Amino acid sequence: MGDPVVADDLLVSWNDGPALAAIRGFVARVTDDASPDFVAPEERVAVFDNDGTLWCEKPMPIELGFILQRLAAMAEQDPKLRDRQPWKAAYDRDYGWLGEVITKHYHGDDSDVKVLIGGVLQAFAGMDVQDYQAAAHRFLHQGRHPTLDRAFHECGYRPMIDLLQYLEANGFTSYIASGGDRDFMRPVTQRIYGIPSERVIGSTNALRYEPNEQGGSIVYLAEPDYFDDGPTKPVRIWSRVGRRPHRVTSRCWSSPGARAGPGCGCWCCTTTPSASSTTWPGPSAPWSGRRRRAGRWSASGATGRPCSTTRPMTPAGDAVDVHGSVAISSG
Repeated sequence: MGDPVVADDLLVSWNDGPALAAIRGFVARVTDDASPDFVAPEERVAVFDNDGTLWCEKPMPIELGFILQRLAAMAEQDPKLRDRQPWKAAYDRDYGWLGEVITKHYHGDDSDVKVLIGGVLQAFAGMDVQDYQAAAHRFLHQGRHPTLDRAFHECGYRPMIDLLQYLEANGFTSYIASGGDRDFMRPVTQRIYGIPSERVIGSTNALRYEPNEQGGSIVYLAEPDYFDDGPTKPVRIWSRVGRRPHRVTSRCWSSPGARAGPGCGCWCCTTTPSASSTTWPGPSAPWSGRRRRAGRWSASGATGRPCSTTRPMTPAGDAVDVHGSVAISSG
């Protein structure tokens, strides 16, 4: 009989409550070879969203800041772009318009997100994939979050990082499936989450191989390949992983690609803009100080529905009231 790794050592940032109990119970069931819900180690696949789930996405997604730099630079060089969206918003530093693009997308209105994607396709067309990753690496390590005043690669949610480590210790292989750009995340997922780049699934421009004297390069085209969001996510998970995950974790989608049954479900983190933009998200790895119980983690009965007010911790350790949830479902 397999025993789960002691949770107290790896889930220290989670408050005692229904969410923590559900995690422990799930892992105990699927790792016990005498349990009817036992899952063989090779089938223990967990999939996580990134923005708003593993790292913060307010006041706007981290990747959007990287895109803005490129769009603003293009508008600086070509004045005619300054009156066209999304270059206009980038050049004018109109973060309100850009943030509203994402909000409208989550409410089903993709009119502006199509405009933004069109700009992104042109922004990186012709760029070598290795040059792109080098630029993303610089941004994530040298740039700082506008409200948290910490490097972008330090903006992961400590409780989610602990959860990833706990699942790995119990034989799970975790993947990221995000609507964000795959190659933007890859330079830091190993360092932040312990997830290597080959286990990152995301959106991407189409690619083309171009031979040269150095053995060839791969460049981005000004056309989309995949926008990894909504119903595209389970399709992309299957195409990349070849298994249906037993655990799907996101703040805005349930578990369409997960196997139904008592051994499956999802933990979903949802926060309001005020919560994500003005409160402490919990320290991200690496973290040398004393760990805090980060709060903002409770349970609701239906996937995706906010629960009652929870009390996350500020940097000073004082409790403040914001809304948020971790939703748990069973298939």
